[in-house]
Amino acid sequence: MSEHRGHHTSVRIDRLAEHEPAAPRRPALRVVHEPDGIDLAAAEAAAGQFLTALGISTASESLRGTPGRMARAYAELFTPRPFDLTTFPNDEGYDELVLARRIPVRSVCEHHLLPFVGTAHVGYLPGTRILGLSKLARIVEHFACRPQVQERLTKQVADWLQTHLEPKGVGVVIEAEHCCMTLRGVQATGSSTMTSTLLGLLRSDARSRSEFLSLTGAVG
Repeated sequence: MSEHRGHHTSVRIDRLAEHEPAAPRRPALRVVHEPDGIDLAAAEAAAGQFLTALGISTASESLRGTPGRMARAYAELFTPRPFDLTTFPNDEGYDELVLARRIPVRSVCEHHLLPFVGTAHVGYLPGTRILGLSKLARIVEHFACRPQVQERLTKQVADWLQTHLEPKGVGVVIEAEHCCMTLRGVQATGSSTMTSTLLGLLRSDARSRSEFLSLTGAVG
């Protein structure tokens, strides 16, 4: 079990039992989000008190169910779906960039609990294993489903891939619009924030780095 500093959640990775294949095969990794515990009744009561404290009455028919809907909505936002990290042997020795672009990102800013939404571009240079393409989106969702800051989210996705896939390089670029910046405070409507993390050859090799950043649109 590995703890993520600054959060009251943990990630459990279970190695799935293998059958007896004809040839040795690496087992899949089961990625499971383990919250400390969700108490929807307590969350609903707290949401009602929160609205009342802000001068919003929940006595009307249209608002009577709002505290419960708030509780269920945030529980959904903070609970990623479990998935299997499926990898396959790189039998052909493919050594060029694998890139999934425009992966939807939706998370919640940990400072105001307001949403931020955008897209992620996640790529890697394969080593001995290649990854099922849908899993790149699953990994982004896994780390986005909790109170976050964009900088941490970007690095967590890249570090996780580097550790569990062992590629020659990893790159993650996220561009998102933060409601805490566009709807309140400075109210900078239309502004977006871009963050990136590059590891391995995508950081140290100029050609690989340039190719990745160009394909993601991070550089012209």
